[in-house]
Amino acid sequence: MSGHSKWSTIKHKKGAADAKRGKIFTKIGKEIMVAVKQGGPAEESNAALRAAIIKARAANMPKDNIDRAIKKASGENDGVVYTQLTYEGYVPGGVALIIETLTDNKNRTAADVRSTLSKNGGSLGTAGSSSYLFQKKGIISIQTSDFDKVFEVAGDAGAEDVVQDEDYVEVITDPADFETVSNALSEAGFTPEEAEVKMEPITRVTLDSEGTAKALRLIEKLEDLDDVQSVFNNLEIPDDFEGDI
Repeated sequence: MSGHSKWSTIKHKKGAADAKRGKIFTKIGKEIMVAVKQGGPAEESNAALRAAIIKARAANMPKDNIDRAIKKASGENDGVVYTQLTYEGYVPGGVALIIETLTDNKNRTAADVRSTLSKNGGSLGTAGSSSYLFQKKGIISIQTSDFDKVFEVAGDAGAEDVVQDEDYVEVITDPADFETVSNALSEAGFTPEEAEVKMEPITRVTLDSEGTAKALRLIEKLEDLDDVQSVFNNLEIPDDFEGDI
């Protein structure tokens, strides 16, 4: 799990954080809206909405923003219909990408994804060309030094694995157990910095320092696109990587 942990840590330390917080909230807001459109505004009967709200809280999204997204999606005539589209691609060196999007304009999104890949050395693949290299997992990342407590709580709640990486502890779950484990950790007083069900690689690819930096820059450019919700990859980042991303 070191590759995932290292990338998470880099993102935390970069804190793209404040500069991108508004964009992150907008993307999570879209996820909430789609969940409401598909399953209704009641959390107790809408698992997708509950998962999106867990993700929103982990990102410190204000409750008002969450409530506003739910109310907007509950309206009859908001005029915007989002479609979920997934693209698959590759970075030179064999790093696989899964690019998840929510869009109200398929042509714009396809053009943006294709252009970003081609301008940064990547390539768009066909359906299934990358997805077989990944599996869905719940990931909960917590900044804490109390590994033993997290291990105990998460293990009792059904987590598959708990991994420590510097000041962070990452909990890995089966998607079906994600909500239960997340709630157990919250009840134990742990506030996650990241919590969502995502595509985790089955195997990873290691590149040299220059290749790693190029791959990470491409991933960030894709994540910066307004219609892109998530970019999953199977890049293994060496513990001693100090490249400029």
